Amino acid sequence: MSINNIELPAQAIADLYATLLVTAESVSKNIVVKEEAASVSAPAVSALKYLGNNQQKVLIIINTAEAVHLPDGELSFLTGILTACKLSVADVAILNLHNHPTTAYNELIAHFNSKNVLLFGIEPAAFGLPMSFPQYQVQAFTGTFYLYAPTLRNLENDKAEKMKLWGCLKKMFGV
Repeated sequence: MSINNIELPAQAIADLYATLLVTAESVSKNIVVKEEAASVSAPAVSALKYLGNNQQKVLIIINTAEAVHLPDGELSFLTGILTACKLSVADVAILNLHNHPTTAYNELIAHFNSKNVLLFGIEPAAFGLPMSFPQYQVQAFTGTFYLYAPTLRNLENDKAEKMKLWGCLKKMFGV
C-alpha cells in the first residue's frame, strides 16, 4: 500500500469532515447520496432525497430545516449509533421529512422496502401511522418494526436517554 492509496473507514472520514459537508460519493464508494425518481405505481414519491444505500432496509426519519439531510453534528452522532449497531450509513436510508412533507408513510415504507424504521423526533401519528406508541417501544406493524425516539440533538447530550435508546436498538438489531 502506498501513501497515495490509503483507504479510511467511513467513520474516520466523517470525523475528519465533521464541520464540512462533503458528498458521500466523493468520500467512499460505499456511501452514496441518492435522488431517485419514483416508480409509476407511486406518483406521490416523485423525487426522494436521502442519504445512504439502504442495504439493510433500515429507514431513518428525521425532520429538520437546518440541512438537506441532517446537520453535520447529528450525522456524526448518528454514525456512531449505527457503528454500535454494526451498521453503516450504507446500510440505511436517512430521509429528512422536511423535504417530503406530503409523502405518505406507506409510500415511503413501500419505496424503501423497510424492515425497520427509526423515527427521531417524529411522533408515530405525525409520521402518518394509524396508531400511537410511546418512545423507546419497538412496535411491529404490517411487517415493519418501528421505534420512536427524541431528536438526535436531544439524545446526544443525555446519557439516560441514550441508554434507553441503546436498549431498544440492541433488541431491534440483535446486538
